[in-house]
Amino acid sequence: MTTVVPTRPAPTASAAGLPTDRPPRSERRAGVLLTAPFLVIYLVFLVGPLLVGVVLSFFNTTTVKSGLGEWVGLSNYSEVVTDPQFWDAMWHSVLFTLLTTPPLVVLALAGAILASRVRRGRVFYRLAFFAPYVVPSSVVALIFLWMYTPEIGLVPKVFGAVGLPVPDFLGSTSGGWAAVTLMTLWWTFGFNFVLYTAAIQDVPPDVYEAAAIDGAGPWQQIRHITVPLLGRTTSLVLILQILASLKVFDQIYLLLAGGPDQSTRPVIEYIYDTGFTSYRGGYGAAATIVYFVVIVAVSAAWYGLRRRATGTAA
Repeated sequence: MTTVVPTRPAPTASAAGLPTDRPPRSERRAGVLLTAPFLVIYLVFLVGPLLVGVVLSFFNTTTVKSGLGEWVGLSNYSEVVTDPQFWDAMWHSVLFTLLTTPPLVVLALAGAILASRVRRGRVFYRLAFFAPYVVPSSVVALIFLWMYTPEIGLVPKVFGAVGLPVPDFLGSTSGGWAAVTLMTLWWTFGFNFVLYTAAIQDVPPDVYEAAAIDGAGPWQQIRHITVPLLGRTTSLVLILQILASLKVFDQIYLLLAGGPDQSTRPVIEYIYDTGFTSYRGGYGAAATIVYFVVIVAVSAAWYGLRRRATGTAA
């Protein structure tokens, strides 16, 4: 007697060659319910304020009076794009990005490789590298403000002990950029370090064992195996770091307040000053939208470059 085993029908294929079977309605409903809280928060706290900002940017809104104010059309945008202070602040944000992005990527990669190759104290290294990232920005600013204080600060004392001239970290433009860069490197290093550490753990150990059998030393393994296999992670870390650096505000505002003479003021601090210090809410909203467009353009350009590189490689 022949036993007939029922088989599940194969999913039908669309014209593009992709399966067209869909999950059951109950699964789709469960997915909607699970994502609903996030979608509500996303719409209320991100999309909602963005739409309100777009509306305010067309009015002469002030933050000391209720209501939208007088309709001014595109005059706020015209003033923003012709204001040299806005572009100076934009350049300061770009300069901060150029100063911090390369070392934060390279140092995070080096730290992750170091922490993955030590035989003892691996947990200690990982904790030590990541711990500063969870410290609030205000606390970090107070720590470094004390360290940079002339005469009594730790950094001036170290410079004086080795016979080097002490930079004016808090009173000069070059010293201010050096101060905020060093502070940012110490504070935000841990985030990129965690991303690289997770990526390194996904590299199969068999690859290193085979390389060691072929006579590859630690440096050759890092150069020819670890770094190439972390290419996608490096791309992710790089774009995330660029976007984070372009949005700098906390450390510069708390440490230098944009000084001296607004020579370190980033664009977000400029928007804050115009919107909440000069009480020009409509103009501040227009400046925010312009800056938002710049951020989106940077993200789109990076996505296009990555897509082209992936297509070329394929």
